[in-house]
Amino acid sequence: MEIDSRLTEKLAEFPSVSFQGSVFRATAQNFDPTAPSINGGRWAPRPNGEPGFPVLYASLAREGAIAEVASYLALQQPMPSKPLLVHELLVTASKTITLVMADLKKLGVDPSRYGERNYAQTQMIGAAINYMGLDGLISPCARWECQNLTLFMDHHALEETLKAVASEKVDWLTWATEVGLIKGP
Repeated sequence: MEIDSRLTEKLAEFPSVSFQGSVFRATAQNFDPTAPSINGGRWAPRPNGEPGFPVLYASLAREGAIAEVASYLALQQPMPSKPLLVHELLVTASKTITLVMADLKKLGVDPSRYGERNYAQTQMIGAAINYMGLDGLISPCARWECQNLTLFMDHHALEETLKAVASEKVDWLTWATEVGLIKGP
């Protein structure tokens, strides 16, 4: 993916700060919660079906982590019913920017379509952030009223923290039905 120099110039205007705190990540039961994904997503392109750069998606709220994964699982046929594990991770990152919805709009993201799975513009932003050597992005969660943290693992230094400290099993299907993300049977 070609990096848009105008986009990197706009992103360079945002202050880069350190992040330290707990985040949450929902995973399948036998999945390492600190393992990044190379399968693309909202902030990471997967050019021509090839592996993308490694990112770790997490949420600052437990419910945000569950909602993100539940929204994806609810699209699958047949819909999986196995419980998820929700992990609390301790994370530090030294070069993180925060983008609120007004910022994303200025960067070309349509707020009314943010919850859709058309990631073209957000992937361009993510590619620019990765290119700039930043290790984190705090952005609005598309599925819950909270913020998410995306770690750009190529730039997340070894001396930074990324450690699972707690895990709980969650029946995501019951949870998603109870909060109204999906309709029950």
